Amino acid sequence: MKKEKRSIGRKEIANFPELKLDHIHVKIDTGAYTSSIHCHSIIEKDGKLFCNLLDPDHHAYKDEELMFERFRQKKVRSSNGAVENRYKIVSAIEILGETHKIDLTLTDRKNMKTPVLIGRKFLTNKFIVDVSKKHTQLK
Repeated sequence: MKKEKRSIGRKEIANFPELKLDHIHVKIDTGAYTSSIHCHSIIEKDGKLFCNLLDPDHHAYKDEELMFERFRQKKVRSSNGAVENRYKIVSAIEILGETHKIDLTLTDRKNMKTPVLIGRKFLTNKFIVDVSKKHTQLK
């Protein structure tokens, strides 16, 4: 029996427990295939990936360098059509009261309104997007 898809708004709030991030604003984007999170100071060294998530002015910024032993590179076409190599990690997301695994590419989103973009690869078979709504779990 198929699980019924839940409705999700165009903007939501999520937690990323494995990344120690709570109450993060995310943008739901069915035009994007992959999901991404804002990251800076990305360094690959000795088979490990090091980076800082978010920016110092973000409420959830922890000034803590994270280390990933499991990652890979992926070619991603950005909204302006340019293809770039990005690092991809697998993490967990808590959204609308459910926890799911999510693939996240690491990219500079400092000029964007939200630090996380959720793409359709994650949304498929889980959620239906209602663009007239936002922050549905708060209601």
